[in-house]
Amino acid sequence: MPPDVRAIPGVDDSKKLSPGERERLAIKIRERALAIGLGAASSREIDRINILNATTRAMQRAIGALGRHPDHVVVDGKPVRGLGVVHTAVVGGDGKCYAVACASIIAKVTRDRLMQALSRRYPAYGWEQNSGYATAFHLQAIDVNGTTPHHRKSFCGKQLTFDFGG
Repeated sequence: MPPDVRAIPGVDDSKKLSPGERERLAIKIRERALAIGLGAASSREIDRINILNATTRAMQRAIGALGRHPDHVVVDGKPVRGLGVVHTAVVGGDGKCYAVACASIIAKVTRDRLMQALSRRYPAYGWEQNSGYATAFHLQAIDVNGTTPHHRKSFCGKQLTFDFGG
């Protein structure tokens, strides 16, 4: 976000905003931002290298998609080993830092749109209702229908139970 421009009214921690508010603010953020970079990791990638490493790769992809290399970034959470750019980590950053809040809004709007697209492609799973988090309905749908290529097998796999008798 440009440092010399007044903050967009209403920008806050994206979890505190309704989907409609996030959509409205995302339009304004996109109009005003100097650059926006989105990065993601597939479910297969997460299963292969674990969620922490996949998250780091997704952040690297987002930084690479900016079109300009930043001198410094602020990330929400703890420091990210191997990020490849100087950064400041702020736990709860989406509620404390304007640029992180803006990024969080863009990320959630993008995620919600992806969930809507998945819900149209796989209507039995209720993705439009869970925003990427496992609800009881979603878990039951996995039990009934199995997983899709978009599910993390490491998360959805059945746990083994052992009957030792006795």
